[in-house]
Amino acid sequence: MSKKLAVAMFGQKRLSREGGVEIVVKELCTRMAQDGCDVTCYNRSGHHVSGAEYDDATIEYEGVHQKTVPTINRRGLAAVSSSFFAALYSAFGRYDVVHIHAEGPAFFTWLPKMFGKRVVVTIHGIDWRREKWQSGLGSKFIHQGEKNAVKYADEIIVLSKGVQDYFNDTYGRKTHFIPNGVDRPEIREADLITEKYGLTKDSYILFLGRLVPEKGILYLVEAFKDVRTDKKLVIAGGSSDTDSFLKELKNLAKGDNRIIFTGFVQGKMLDELYSNAYIYTLPSDLEGMPLSLLEAMSYGNCCLVSDIPECAEVVEDKALTFKQSDVEDLRKKIQDVCDHPEIVMEMKTQAAGFICKKYSWDEVAKETEELYRGEKGCE
Repeated sequence: MSKKLAVAMFGQKRLSREGGVEIVVKELCTRMAQDGCDVTCYNRSGHHVSGAEYDDATIEYEGVHQKTVPTINRRGLAAVSSSFFAALYSAFGRYDVVHIHAEGPAFFTWLPKMFGKRVVVTIHGIDWRREKWQSGLGSKFIHQGEKNAVKYADEIIVLSKGVQDYFNDTYGRKTHFIPNGVDRPEIREADLITEKYGLTKDSYILFLGRLVPEKGILYLVEAFKDVRTDKKLVIAGGSSDTDSFLKELKNLAKGDNRIIFTGFVQGKMLDELYSNAYIYTLPSDLEGMPLSLLEAMSYGNCCLVSDIPECAEVVEDKALTFKQSDVEDLRKKIQDVCDHPEIVMEMKTQAAGFICKKYSWDEVAKETEELYRGEKGCE
């Protein structure tokens, strides 16, 4: 019988749906705890990005221990300060493995390594390229985190083949490709979304994700305004550190009452939005591995995505694509799907079966645990 592993994880804000990192950590931790691992998550202090009403103060979550670390709650300092203390506690704690998520927190890879821990880093995307970090020291700090992961981590996990190639070409570093997973969800009829927003089955186009510039939402709003359709455009998600960007989006959408901003959603509201969309769209310029795209397909949605490798790799030929950053091409593609429901129906029939077979959270947790134990080779 395998030894029971003690695992520390950090890099996430908390176990929530605030972003892709948080969802990945939640899915991994709960499965590993069920499998007999002793898992501790070191979370930031402070409130959920979408407001204190979404906070969950549970210390034990489905067998996972949650500990809050000191955090300087100022933009740019929250991630750095919480990651430092999480790395410190992980270094001194009785853990077999320390699993760090994302390039910024990976700056502190050396700290648990110095105390003899086996350190695994998951690269969720090339974060130093993100627009929000381009001013000030953010980009340099995160880039150094990437280099520290290369230098000190025992193992590095990547979520896409493109990022795997990047690490090989840039650093000559071998990595493990373990993509994100998805579960087959419960499909819900429109209820809350009808009551709150007047939405019904197939009456809207959906974007669901963090409202940040690299998600391409400006292109989407610009393109949609020139589409001839009665369908609504629903933009669902919290604004993270980017309230000024949300204002910019709302200004651009002004005058078109077909565009609805819901704010952060979870639970039944989230299920209903995914379950009843006409199409789901993800116009991103930059992604690690888009979890919202996996989720949208698992609900049987026809998806329209930018042709960046990280999206194309996921959907293969089971979704529609447009040229990255090309507003006119996006407008044409949206108009096409509005005018030709038969294309949408064909894609919907294939999406869920394809994506649930290709990506499984149980398999992701199993492969990650094998890596912790040194049983998985590079691929």
